[in-house]
Amino acid sequence: MKVLKVLEAAQGLAALLRAERFAEMVELFAPPLRAAVSADALRLAWAAELAGRGKVREIGEPVSAAGEGEAVRVRIPVRCADGNFTVVTSVGGDGLLHGLRLDPDGGVEWQPPHYAEPTRFIERDILLGTGPLAVPGTLSLPVGPGPWPAVVLLSGGGAFDRDESCGPNKPLKDLAWGLASRRVAVLRFDKITFTRPDRLPSDFTMTDEYLPHALAAVRLLRQQPEVDADRIHLLGHSMGGKVAPRVAAADPSIAGLVLLAADAQPMHEAAVRVARYLTALAPHPSADEAVTALVRQAALVAGPELTPDTPSELLPLGLSAAYWLDLRAYDPVATASGLACPMLILQGGRDYQVTVADDLTRWRGALADRPDVAIRIHPDANHLFFTGRGRPTPAEYTRPGHVDSAVVDEIATWLARR
Repeated sequence: MKVLKVLEAAQGLAALLRAERFAEMVELFAPPLRAAVSADALRLAWAAELAGRGKVREIGEPVSAAGEGEAVRVRIPVRCADGNFTVVTSVGGDGLLHGLRLDPDGGVEWQPPHYAEPTRFIERDILLGTGPLAVPGTLSLPVGPGPWPAVVLLSGGGAFDRDESCGPNKPLKDLAWGLASRRVAVLRFDKITFTRPDRLPSDFTMTDEYLPHALAAVRLLRQQPEVDADRIHLLGHSMGGKVAPRVAAADPSIAGLVLLAADAQPMHEAAVRVARYLTALAPHPSADEAVTALVRQAALVAGPELTPDTPSELLPLGLSAAYWLDLRAYDPVATASGLACPMLILQGGRDYQVTVADDLTRWRGALADRPDVAIRIHPDANHLFFTGRGRPTPAEYTRPGHVDSAVVDEIATWLARR
């Protein structure tokens, strides 16, 4: 009976994918997944995967494999004109989908960047927090007595692991190994949205997503004899950079901030801008519908009608009203301006998610006159700080690459001068 339920659910999902009937896909979700992922969010994610890959040529038959507990993992191959990806889901014993992600194909495993020297550091497993909301992580320590400067890595928005894994790429692992090779202690950790999404309350916010574990990471670093307790910094990428000033405001002992592609534009505005960019790469009526819906949802976030009781299905990306109210009340640039610590702000010139025009100009406007703030643009870097050429697309993230060595060197040099 269980095998039959899994087969029916997988084949039903594949059929709905072929027809791009996203609202009906949501009906296959278990309640926690349905609360987190809306039909419009699915439609946008689908459009993003097709951008740079061309039209769908074939959606193959589902292939099942062993999963965790009662769940069975199912993979559905999607073949496009200029590349492939895979829809991965977990089907429970109830016949409902309990997870969903879009994985790039290729099967290429991450390889260390050329600038990493594993003989120059050691790594330890760590645990941040206690009880069911504790998250695991990794502490990378340079070989030698120290004490070394240190950074806590904060990954971008979404359910990321400690390496910020994205297809074959692990940008935070690149940074951790590169900086540890240059005598910087680095602590990185899995986000709670990655490890225990089932334990998150309905009124979960960005503050809840980052602050408890980021502050615990700083405390743990202070306890390490190899770490200089007066030189513990935060290094945030994307949303991790947005939230870093809030973490530093909660712990004034933090020595400085490194912000990589930190978004400053309100997220509901940025979501519309990025969605329009992606639909221009791969025009499709379904994508146009998603953008129209997103514009309507973003207007609700910006307006006075947003209340804690507003249903998440009426809001962008399926995030709760509490999440959007918390974001709306937080100004990362104003918070950073009120901090006394030094900052290094780096931006990729080819980044379409966080841009020079929409985000870096806000940081510059508030902080450019401060002598303890350094702001740099890496012209050829994309959102992951991988170098490239031409118009950037999501397909870039599916090709193996590494954070540019110039970025790693610049951060290590800045930390050494503190």
